[in-house]
Amino acid sequence: MPGTMTSPPLTATDRCDRCGAGAKVRALLPSGGELLFCGHHANEHSDRLRELKATIVADESAAV
Repeated sequence: MPGTMTSPPLTATDRCDRCGAGAKVRALLPSGGELLFCGHHANEHSDRLRELKATIVADESAAV
């Protein structure tokens, strides 16, 4: 589908940008950047990510 943004699934090599734990959440920023978070840090920063209108893509096992 043209114009659809897709991101690859998270793998065991993807690490949280805050602490280095395994990433469970990908936050796609409107500016085009992305951030990876473990479940803990995704929850900690969820309010700010919503303010930024980030698209959140969570691993099925993540409780965010």
